[in-house]
Amino acid sequence: MSGDTQPTQPLPDPAAQWVLSQPEAVPRPRRRLWPWLIAAVVVIVLAVVAWFAAEAIARGIVTQVVRDKIITTLQLPADQPIDVDLEGAVIPQLIGGTLTGIRIAADDVELDSFAGDIVVEAHDVPVDGEGPISGGRATVTLDQAQLQRLMSAVEDFPIESLGIEAPDITASVELNLFGAAVPIGLSLTPSAADGQLVLTPAAIQVAGSDITADELRRQFGIVSNAVLRDWPVCIAERLPAGLVLTDAGVSGDELQAGFDIADDILIDPALRADGTCS
Repeated sequence: MSGDTQPTQPLPDPAAQWVLSQPEAVPRPRRRLWPWLIAAVVVIVLAVVAWFAAEAIARGIVTQVVRDKIITTLQLPADQPIDVDLEGAVIPQLIGGTLTGIRIAADDVELDSFAGDIVVEAHDVPVDGEGPISGGRATVTLDQAQLQRLMSAVEDFPIESLGIEAPDITASVELNLFGAAVPIGLSLTPSAADGQLVLTPAAIQVAGSDITADELRRQFGIVSNAVLRDWPVCIAERLPAGLVLTDAGVSGDELQAGFDIADDILIDPALRADGTCS
């Protein structure tokens, strides 16, 4: 086919701008940040809730195990109220195998002829019970009736007249002078010595007036020895040997006795057996 017969295409009309123009770009939708923030917050909240739920479960289990162990070891009634407080988050401590700090409190604990309110605090307690603790301390609190029960083991002690008035223990006895009974009031200071609670005369009253020990001896002679004496009672034989009586004092209307707890009490059976007084 020759060029003369070749059909010619019409040239584009310059006025027709739409033919040569590019289509107008459609703007891309802008992604919003707030849905991502909400999702992140939801995830964090769920994680926190799950953590606290697991923490509460772990704390409850450890608390119950400790309570059951105490009741079994000390042969306490199954319904004995015992409060167990654990220091810090429990789950990391369980993973590490050691409880950082634990506080155990029980009121009206009955151990043979001994009764009192007991608070125990210990640190670095192994979870499996197969290692030493550190910094163990116990406080035993006795009210008047409980102290009377304890002192009933002391021969000739005037139990019925015993009272507690800070800073001392009070009691009264009668001494005979020429056939007449003379009431003697005593203020006794508590202390700890060789596993014993010792009540020592600190003040003496005759007919409501304070007198010295020497004056009482001059008036009553050898008879005064019945009251001018220490009154010891063995505490160690009523508690595990790993609890060592270190101090005693009066707070308000109660007697408080402090004990150090041996670090190896969990792993040494001898320390969990009854103690003795020297």
